[in-house]
Amino acid sequence: MTANKKNNTRNRPNILLIMTDQQRGDCLSIAGHPVLLTPNMDTIAGNGVRFSNMYSTCPTCIAARRSLLSGQFPSTHGMVGYKDSVEWDAPVTLPQALKESGYHTFIVGRNMHQHPRQKRYGYDHKVIKGSPRLGEEGDYEKFLRRRAPEADYFGHGVMHNDWTARPWHLDESLHTTTWTTDMALEFLKDRDPSCPFFLTVSYLAPHPPLAPPAFYMERYLRMDLPEPVTGDWESPPPNGGKGLNVSSNQVNLTGEALRSCRAAYYGLINHIDDQIRRILNPVQGIDKMTGNNTIVVFTSDHGEMLGDHYMWHKKRPYEPSACIPLMFRAPERFGLDEESVLEQPAALEDIMPTLLDMAEVDIPETVEGRSLFPLMRGEEPQWREYLHIEHSPLHHGLTDGREKFIWYVKEGAEQFFNLAEDPNECHNLIDQPEWQKRVDIWRRRLVEELKDRPEGFSDGGHLISGVPYPPVMPHALPD
Repeated sequence: MTANKKNNTRNRPNILLIMTDQQRGDCLSIAGHPVLLTPNMDTIAGNGVRFSNMYSTCPTCIAARRSLLSGQFPSTHGMVGYKDSVEWDAPVTLPQALKESGYHTFIVGRNMHQHPRQKRYGYDHKVIKGSPRLGEEGDYEKFLRRRAPEADYFGHGVMHNDWTARPWHLDESLHTTTWTTDMALEFLKDRDPSCPFFLTVSYLAPHPPLAPPAFYMERYLRMDLPEPVTGDWESPPPNGGKGLNVSSNQVNLTGEALRSCRAAYYGLINHIDDQIRRILNPVQGIDKMTGNNTIVVFTSDHGEMLGDHYMWHKKRPYEPSACIPLMFRAPERFGLDEESVLEQPAALEDIMPTLLDMAEVDIPETVEGRSLFPLMRGEEPQWREYLHIEHSPLHHGLTDGREKFIWYVKEGAEQFFNLAEDPNECHNLIDQPEWQKRVDIWRRRLVEELKDRPEGFSDGGHLISGVPYPPVMPHALPD
């Protein structure tokens, strides 16, 4: 790193951050998914670097996006669960640091789910979708009202957290994924060419409503879709899940319900992939627009259980919920070790220091994540041993991508998985004698990790169950 990076303005790279919402880490063709078509996402990894053990340290929207924006872990920025309408007194954010270094910062699509919606957190400008359930009208809602005055966004009959699914009921040009791409391309055509840009293209999908354009849903309905995985430690909900709300955290999806749900989820991702091609194509895409001077990053905020282990939604510490995609592609001069897959545990908190490092911008002292740039160049710095995953009021967990220890706060239940041999977390080894030494190591690590937390999870020697675990830590509550 240079002594004063922000004075180095020669040949600064543009930065394109593509972010989906609720995309599982295994939902990429290049990661081995048996049916999902993601050739354009795959190309980012094929021309760059993919992290196979990338985690959302608090796998839900607000907390995860705070981590990405600030480079801070949940216990520092204070959102350790889900709670709407809490204004964040943020430190220097990623877009703010880039803006102060001369970048034009812009976000299109799904907002960063911070409060209030109009607060920019370092972005020069925002063209975003609002939240109908919160009564917020954003730029997308205004666009939809102009183009289809009588249209109801939820007119298809499925809601923002449901497992029920059906095709999008309006023209494909009115879908949020298409609109988001349109707005990104407008920015790229109209931007100020005298300075570099940081463009965040934030897709709402594959977050429900599970309503992709009909072509994409029909494509996956024709396929032999993978079945949910079920651990020997989990039981189906009462009455086979019948009678539960369609947005319940518990499910037992079978038959047509399962096929439609998975087909729609995969279809939403495939739709995004095709739209990404509009931005990354070599004929008139971003490289042509910027003279091959753009770093491209692809990630998501958290995953989706999708019926695995009889679960729906995010929040859980299991791989479908907590493990997410992360891929980087950069101009040749950055020397990335292309076509490589790195297994070091990475997190959303690492994206800010990585991009600032690559852009030669000073990394604020408030940042807790680490730059992945040395790893991507083939260097072997001493790396973290594990990552801490949490979500109020449920759990704390630790993982290095090869093993995972989970502790449920309310009842004190524990789980231990050997991810290297059991990547689907089907076998809880917590009581297996041959694994007790490893369990003890991980339990001690969590005791140490939590010993100074104000909730009282640890006395420095033991984990203490049954203590209150609110979603916002005291230091992050508004005055």
